[in-house]
Amino acid sequence: MPLPRTRGTALRHRLAELRGPDVPAKALDARALAALAANPGCKRRAILDGAGVDKAALASALGSPSAFGQSQFAFTRGNAFEAKVKADGGAELLRLVHEKLDRSAEPPADARVPELTATGPEGRTARTALALREATEAPGEWTLLDHPMLALDVAGSPAFLEPDAVVVHPDGSWTVVEIKSFPMLDGSADPAKVGAAARQSAVYVLALEQIAARLDPAPRVRHRVLLVCPKDFSNLPTASAVDVRKQRAVTARQLARLTRIEDIADTLPDGVCFSPELPAADLTTAVESVPATYAPECLSACELAFHCRARSRASGAVTSLGRSVRAELGDLTTVEGVLSAARGESGDPDDPAVAALRRAARLRAEALGTKAVAACR
Repeated sequence: MPLPRTRGTALRHRLAELRGPDVPAKALDARALAALAANPGCKRRAILDGAGVDKAALASALGSPSAFGQSQFAFTRGNAFEAKVKADGGAELLRLVHEKLDRSAEPPADARVPELTATGPEGRTARTALALREATEAPGEWTLLDHPMLALDVAGSPAFLEPDAVVVHPDGSWTVVEIKSFPMLDGSADPAKVGAAARQSAVYVLALEQIAARLDPAPRVRHRVLLVCPKDFSNLPTASAVDVRKQRAVTARQLARLTRIEDIADTLPDGVCFSPELPAADLTTAVESVPATYAPECLSACELAFHCRARSRASGAVTSLGRSVRAELGDLTTVEGVLSAARGESGDPDDPAVAALRRAARLRAEALGTKAVAACR
């Protein structure tokens, strides 16, 4: 449900204050949204993404620069490959959609490619929704939407998303197309990269489902997306259908768990600002005023991961060892507390976690041929 105008306006002003004066908001793309959904308990990332803070610049200002980013060569190669796939009105792309996803339909001999240009993300989102409705109401035709703009509500704040393409089939159903520059060798690609593309595409599917729900009758949003990549070591496009139902369900569940952005903003001290232009000490204080939920998985998904890891290690938090370890330790939240419990210096002996630690300490002592401490016997 959208925020009332006055409350929504106040929230936008508050988020602008958090970014800093005259700092433009960084758009929340599908890749960042998928990473946010993978760690819904992290209030720090939620408020920074909601406020449009450039986390890469923030990490550099904190002295813990991230390793994220795409080389200029890879960026140029990716753009060239996407242009090749979409050349001639998307003829090759639509051929791949027909071949991999909809062989029963008529081949896409002459597809519609509507103009989606509009002012601002809100205007482009409205234009995309109109183009989708018009295409759905034109049965028997293929329609290609090149870089449409979609909107998805994230913890009470809208995120504007731009998939590579969306195809409307002759039966009125919709398919997300994701174009990547990593190769498919002998018909398969790097599983880790395919998984990341599937999670990203699942976000687009969720956004399309929100648009479809407003139409009567609601068109079907296909849960098999088309992943287009270079074939082997050439620049020729090939494709594979990827089922994203699992990723869509997980992402929807995790996004529903996110604390609303205004609730987090209301807990922050007055005057907090995350502008990278601030002195390092002030910036560190501001960032630390928002709790983080660090785990090793953050290293592959968040620009602030190195900063949060250093803080987590400095405080001795067991989360730095991984979520599975944290889940096994119950009320023991620090490494020092774990070691103390294992040595028999603290902890409730009836606690299963404490009992397991003491048993492990005894077995280790026996394996090393050393004398176990009396408390572990």
